Amino acid sequence: MTNPYQTRSQGTLYGLCIGDALAMPVHWYYNRRALEKDYGRVTDYLAPRNPHPDSILWRSDYTAPNSKGDILHDQAQYWGQKGIHYHQFLKAAENTLNVKICRLLIESINQTGTYDADDYLKRYITFMTTPGSHQDTYIEECHRNFFANYARGLPTHKCGAQEKHIGGLIGIVPVVVFYLNQPDKSREAALTHLALTHPGVKMEIAGSLIIELLLKVLNGISLKEALLEEIEAQSNPLLGHPFVRLLDNPDDWVIGPRFSTACYVEDSIPAVIYLALKYHDDPEKALIVNTNLGGDNAARGSILGALLGAAHGVEKFPDRWVQGLLEPLPELKIED
Repeated sequence: MTNPYQTRSQGTLYGLCIGDALAMPVHWYYNRRALEKDYGRVTDYLAPRNPHPDSILWRSDYTAPNSKGDILHDQAQYWGQKGIHYHQFLKAAENTLNVKICRLLIESINQTGTYDADDYLKRYITFMTTPGSHQDTYIEECHRNFFANYARGLPTHKCGAQEKHIGGLIGIVPVVVFYLNQPDKSREAALTHLALTHPGVKMEIAGSLIIELLLKVLNGISLKEALLEEIEAQSNPLLGHPFVRLLDNPDDWVIGPRFSTACYVEDSIPAVIYLALKYHDDPEKALIVNTNLGGDNAARGSILGALLGAAHGVEKFPDRWVQGLLEPLPELKIED
């Protein structure tokens, strides 16, 4: 007999990967006409290509204080150039850096049998400071801040800087899955992990909401029911929007005009809630819609995909997506 916990946990991790990989080629396209012109309507994995018309890599900057903070390696040459795609060297169906880092976390949990922040940090630091460990050109601000502080000699648990980007929530998903049978431990460990690179009240509020939703759905409550319960209870400041009334509107009116497509959690998390509620029973449509709305669709897609995967397991994602992933995350041994 199939273990429902295993089905849901596997679905969560696959959803995390699928939502990210599907959106990767059109990640951070804010001009939807440009997105459609360059890639058409995205329904399958595609390879990214230059130029990226909305890329801001030309004005992004990172200078390591010393060799301990060198995390750009051979990708540094592309920073400061216009039109460079953030993920230019990734292949179709490959995941972006934030999801790749989840592999380190899962390997740490599987090998230590617990969530061990120190063990994870050693793996994270080694991975990020080793040339060739990944081929992603863009490294988000959270990692740059962490390694700037690490290079200056701050303790590893204190290297994170105040944050507000949805990409930080990707890393808490495996922790929640691991402790799905122990809600209090799940909340504590997931928020501890989040604060390593994404400290601050905004991230704690956003993380707490995603943790609660994942725990409910992983433990058998339907995604729609879990969302409506949290909305009705107004359990979190990010739920103070008329989500149910918004469902009758076109998606491109809600995501953009109502909730910004940018990465800041005050808009990106409500956007995820809206999409999860509207397409709670149709993971394929949900992730296609999310991808083609642009903005930080890769991080939104990861969190949305995780929620949908927790609700339905791997089976409800299209086979072409499940089988097509280049590097699905390893299976996570759930803590009893």
